[in-house]
Amino acid sequence: MRRLILPEPIERSAVWSRRVAIFALAVAALAVALARAHAASPGDSLIVFGSSLVLASLAAALALAAAPPIWRDGRRGAEQAALGAALATALMAYPVYLAGKAFSSPPINDVSTDLKSPPRFLLTAKARQARGGFDPPLPSEGTLAAERAAYPDLATVRVRMDASEAYELALDATSDLGWKLVDAAPPNASSGGVGTIEATDSSLFFGFPTDIVIRIRPETADTAMDARAVSRVGRHDFGAGARRLRRFIAAAQEAAGDR
Repeated sequence: MRRLILPEPIERSAVWSRRVAIFALAVAALAVALARAHAASPGDSLIVFGSSLVLASLAAALALAAAPPIWRDGRRGAEQAALGAALATALMAYPVYLAGKAFSSPPINDVSTDLKSPPRFLLTAKARQARGGFDPPLPSEGTLAAERAAYPDLATVRVRMDASEAYELALDATSDLGWKLVDAAPPNASSGGVGTIEATDSSLFFGFPTDIVIRIRPETADTAMDARAVSRVGRHDFGAGARRLRRFIAAAQEAAGDR
């Protein structure tokens, strides 16, 4: 006589871990889509993303809760619990990375290679429209002090060429870095030979904008190039502004060495 062998029941918390993790990913994708499409304010997009992190935490907790009965009683659901835990971990990885950056970088969103006289942004209609009417004020003394302590390597780039050549070099560097050119004012007599380039760059996931201005200023024996990056969203750029300026400095120095 044949005996009917029933399979071990599936652990429900494992099933729900997978379901909640997938839903969390969908909510996170919605938050990114809202931000990139400018269908919601940055604050609202971050609130939606925060909800996805809460769901991811719940998915991870459910996966942990499923582990003992699966191991002890031989219940099914190990694959689903593992998937739920993996998806939750992947979703929380970037916020954890940003948290680390928050501790290792100062809470500022404005960095410059010239702390005595930071470059000013263009006031043309085209530039102001591109910034959404946002006119970055000059950094406060507290911001300058924090930047001076955290990023002593950010310094003026000096090149052995005239201002017009340096202006073209800076334009090429802006393009090579993938920054979006907003407006530009080449060096001329009315500006005292000073040229200005304004561009924007976006954050990796949400596409939050950072405004960048590059100033080309002739000096006695060479030309000085200074850059400034101001994050438009939040009071903490997690060190992204300094990384952008380092990339510009490296690109400008490399281009100057090739000419």
